[in-house]
Amino acid sequence: MTTQKPSPSRLAMVPFVSVAHMMEIVNGIGSAKMMTELAEYIERDFRRWESFDKTPRVAAHSNEGVIELMPTSDGENYGFKYVNGHPKNMRDGYQTVTAFGVLSNVDNGYPVLLTEMTVLTALRTAATSAMAAKYLAPKSARTMAMIGNGAQCEFQAIAFRALVGVEEVRLFDIDPAATAKAARNLAGSGLRVVPCRSKEEAVAGAEVITTCTADKQYATILTDNMVGAGVHINAIGGDCPGKTELHRDILLRSEIFVEYPEQTRIEGEIQQLDPGHAVTELWRVIMGEEPGRRTETQITLFDSVGFAIEDFSALRYIRDQLERTGAYIELDMLADPDDPRDLFGMVRRAS
Repeated sequence: MTTQKPSPSRLAMVPFVSVAHMMEIVNGIGSAKMMTELAEYIERDFRRWESFDKTPRVAAHSNEGVIELMPTSDGENYGFKYVNGHPKNMRDGYQTVTAFGVLSNVDNGYPVLLTEMTVLTALRTAATSAMAAKYLAPKSARTMAMIGNGAQCEFQAIAFRALVGVEEVRLFDIDPAATAKAARNLAGSGLRVVPCRSKEEAVAGAEVITTCTADKQYATILTDNMVGAGVHINAIGGDCPGKTELHRDILLRSEIFVEYPEQTRIEGEIQQLDPGHAVTELWRVIMGEEPGRRTETQITLFDSVGFAIEDFSALRYIRDQLERTGAYIELDMLADPDDPRDLFGMVRRAS
């Protein structure tokens, strides 16, 4: 006589969004529309900033890179992202950044979503950048310089077109193949794409400058003489101790906006400055508590390192798209015995 192994209960199943599913979601909705919708989720969560648990990400640094956990909760849901950053990976045929995330129900601790976040992080980073630029960039901004044409480049360009109205993107990378790749991918995007031979050529006439480079070092991607009055700088490459992109003098001339100061002072451009240097939290600008761009000649800097609330917003967004897209499978991920006290019995009966 054989005993039939118990089947998983409904409570054991967790929706899982794979890389293939995420690509299906992006292509089904459209990247520009999806980043616009993501930006709306992020902005709504920034408007309730004080309701979230907040802590700098938990980081394990090495000479090769960093592995991080980024957790937060609004009291109803809990979310975290696992993400790495290894600049040397590209030489070995690996992605520089990979990620996955989980969203859970606070009431019972059960996960309600497991998802890839390598693609999703690129989308939410660009959505956050463009959302911030709505408040910080010149209203007439139509040209953006994109310094660093790696994995994030095209997402940034498309998000700035959709949310800010950028019409021309000027590309530069120390690797001409990266610039050629970005130009190919952006063909048909509605943007005028201008490959440039130098950083100086790229920033000439640009009202927005985005820096997105990967080397884990104190770098000077922008020098002080490259940044004129009235420019908005979207600095997204610096995201760990010892990694920056801007000359310190640029920071001293800029009005600096950040996500979470306690994290940005460790990881962002402002790690170059005194710990008490004044910065403005972006959520306060969105809430109308602090001004964003005040004058046409002001230099604004969004010193963005990425914060867990943005990932939480992205996880909420993907959860809300499951029914809309059907792009997921269910994983038997949680042990759920008939008698919650009889975990051993469930294992034995499955033999």
